[in-house]
Amino acid sequence: MLPVVWIGVLLMNVLTIAVFGFDKWRARRNGRRVPERTLLLLVFWFGWLGAWLAMAWFRHKTVKVSFRRLAALYTVLNPFWVLLWWTLTPTRA
Repeated sequence: MLPVVWIGVLLMNVLTIAVFGFDKWRARRNGRRVPERTLLLLVFWFGWLGAWLAMAWFRHKTVKVSFRRLAALYTVLNPFWVLLWWTLTPTRA
């Protein structure tokens, strides 16, 4: 069960990178953008690592301080940390 959860976390981070990249692409073409709420939800739902990587790679959402603050908050409050604790805690019989 646990490896499946980690695969899901990996896929969520890949999806987050793709969505951030798509939003940057749309921003350059003055197209319809991905709402910030959606980007922040991806940060919160296990995509925080992908979001921070995408922000660095694409230079996207790095100037907007309010977005970066919320992304940092969602990174700290992320359920990922509970999953990591659950994974690293030795099972007691």
